Amino acid sequence: MNNHIYFIAFCLLTIIACDQPEEESPSIDIAAPVSVLQVKADQLSSYTIATGNAMSDKEMEMKALLGGEFILKNHPEYNRPYKLGDRVKEGQPFMEILDKEYVNGISLESKKMNLELAEKTLLKQQSVFEKGGVTERDVQNAELQVTTAKNELENAQLRLEKMKMSIPISGVIVEFPHYTPHSIIQQGAPLGKIMDYSKMYIDVNLPENTMNDIKIGQDVQLTNYSIPDDTLSGKITEISPAIDINTRTYLAKVRFNNPRLLIRPGMFVKTLIKVNQKNNIIIIPKEIIISDQRGKRVFVVEENTAFERIIQTGIENEEMIEILSGLAENERLVIKGFETLRDKSKVKVLK
Repeated sequence: MNNHIYFIAFCLLTIIACDQPEEESPSIDIAAPVSVLQVKADQLSSYTIATGNAMSDKEMEMKALLGGEFILKNHPEYNRPYKLGDRVKEGQPFMEILDKEYVNGISLESKKMNLELAEKTLLKQQSVFEKGGVTERDVQNAELQVTTAKNELENAQLRLEKMKMSIPISGVIVEFPHYTPHSIIQQGAPLGKIMDYSKMYIDVNLPENTMNDIKIGQDVQLTNYSIPDDTLSGKITEISPAIDINTRTYLAKVRFNNPRLLIRPGMFVKTLIKVNQKNNIIIIPKEIIISDQRGKRVFVVEENTAFERIIQTGIENEEMIEILSGLAENERLVIKGFETLRDKSKVKVLK
């Protein structure tokens, strides 16, 4: 009997408890910490980036003009034979070819004597002509002999000059074949290559849509990936009017000075060429823009509430972008903490 009473009491208490209304937990809206930036008008330049290989503006290959025994001269500044990588100056003695048979065949001394004899004969004929002893034709023949002797002597001297070679341009020896001292080389044998890369150029392919914006004489910034902190200045010097039908690009030539020789021939160089500039426009950092199927969005703060803004953009560079619509000057733009925000989220602006 007692067990029944206890069971009935338990059921009544359970029913009463179930009928009691649940207490609602108070909602807590946590303010997200954000950093803001006041929107301001500024200027913005957009660039096109192109890459290519830097080439020396002046280079020259040296080849033997004659065959014979190869004699390499000493570098006048280092007092040792020339080596690969040496800096050289135009006119420095470089090499000599020895060939006694070739020298004997030129007969330089006999040609000098022939010229002296022809000149003496001419003087004699002129003197006799004034006295009526010879005809004018005799004098002209003597003059012809002098001219012929001079030409023969000059040609002989030019042939002898081919046996010696001087440095043709100032620069650096970038190719230098090895020959055993006093070895016999053939005419046309390579002797080396000299490059002057204090002035250089680079051929770049530019997108078709920049053709109306890029002009001859336009400034260019150049950097190399191995020395990114060193920026050189160059200029557009040539532009092709033809578009490559496969790449939809056109060729332009950029020339630049390389006074410290930091850029070496063949190095991969990046060029930055301005194609547009706008003044007094609203610009913001590109990295704070959220892009999805709804478009491009940012957040602004008004009275500790974040409001979503759909924006339209214009020109841009690597860091900043123009805002055509969606933002107004002096608004407070969220630049940190925007990743988790929704429209009308509560925020706390960090100082």
